[in-house]
Amino acid sequence: MKTILDNFCVKSGIFCTRCEEKLKKGQITDLDVRVIRTITELEKENPSLQQVTFHKAVEAGDIMALMVDRRGMEAFLSSGAKLAKSLGDRVGKRVRILNFGGDERGFLEDLFSPFSILTINTIWLPDGSRETKVILNGRRPRRNPLDFEVVKKLARELKGLTLRIEFEDY
Repeated sequence: MKTILDNFCVKSGIFCTRCEEKLKKGQITDLDVRVIRTITELEKENPSLQQVTFHKAVEAGDIMALMVDRRGMEAFLSSGAKLAKSLGDRVGKRVRILNFGGDERGFLEDLFSPFSILTINTIWLPDGSRETKVILNGRRPRRNPLDFEVVKKLARELKGLTLRIEFEDY
């Protein structure tokens, strides 16, 4: 797996001055280090994880979102998401695998899966801030597979988006 930390530091658990500096500056968090170590352990059983480029991990509620490159998404999701489930079992959270690169719409589609997005609009507020309005197809379900407050928090922390979520039934 590729990260901004040195492989030796990840495997040994003792950080060199360069990696320690990245931790102090906030380029990487304790959660990121914990996830990197867990993925490194999974890598021994699943060589496809060697192609993953890890960027960031964020926790919100019972979900942990991982930002990886496109090849990383394919590696995690290719086996019917067994690797994502295995990682989730080890960290004690449900895991969402999200694409680091790409556009805002692709990020939101990954985040709102299994819902389909009808449209995304930008709302400019009088105070100069903006919100992203996401309109989902269908009615609001009674038993929701996603906690929308968690989704809003993940979008804010990962991409700086303030979301407004609505449903529209055609």
